[in-house]
Amino acid sequence: MFYNATKRLLDLVLGVILLILFSPVFVVAPILIKLDSPGPVFADIPPRVGKNRKLFRMYKYRSMIANAHQLLRTDPKFKQLFEEYKNNSYKLKVDPRITRVGKWLRRFSLDELPQVINVIIGDMSLVGPRAYYEDELEEQQKVYPGSEKHVHKLLTVKPGITGYWQVGGRSAVNFDKRVAMDAAYADQKSILEDIVIILKTPWVMFSGLGAL
Repeated sequence: MFYNATKRLLDLVLGVILLILFSPVFVVAPILIKLDSPGPVFADIPPRVGKNRKLFRMYKYRSMIANAHQLLRTDPKFKQLFEEYKNNSYKLKVDPRITRVGKWLRRFSLDELPQVINVIIGDMSLVGPRAYYEDELEEQQKVYPGSEKHVHKLLTVKPGITGYWQVGGRSAVNFDKRVAMDAAYADQKSILEDIVIILKTPWVMFSGLGAL
């Protein structure tokens, strides 16, 4: 009870501070996105899986061409890319769908900033496991048998903007290791650990460590 109440208070206070601190980005980024390529400001992506498997809309700045998520799965010209995507734990080292502005936003994780809105309304926390797509969880558990127990555990807490695996490798960590790290975080829940992860996050963001 103490942990949950303290964590929620931390989310609200720091969430508001982040909104104020990054207000210039919230003003400039949408303008650059619209000037750079046609499409919405926010990524047009399917819902993510949250705590207790509840689906929610995760806000992210669009860093790819419009409808990129669906095109990857349905457009024949992306067939080989989609196979690479699935075989590489749903990550791509080289992705032709990324826009010029999107590349810059992703380099410093600025495309993730709108998730502060998710934190304030309660869908997410500042610190927590990665928020996965439904099909990603389903397919990756087939590729990595034995990961089911870790997925079950990590879905007992809210997903986060940052987390244990994000500051410990980000895109360089495959699905099986990633969910194991997230499950360990969910099992050990600690405000002190949350604070340590938050303090490490700016270095990871601005160094671009493990970013795609």
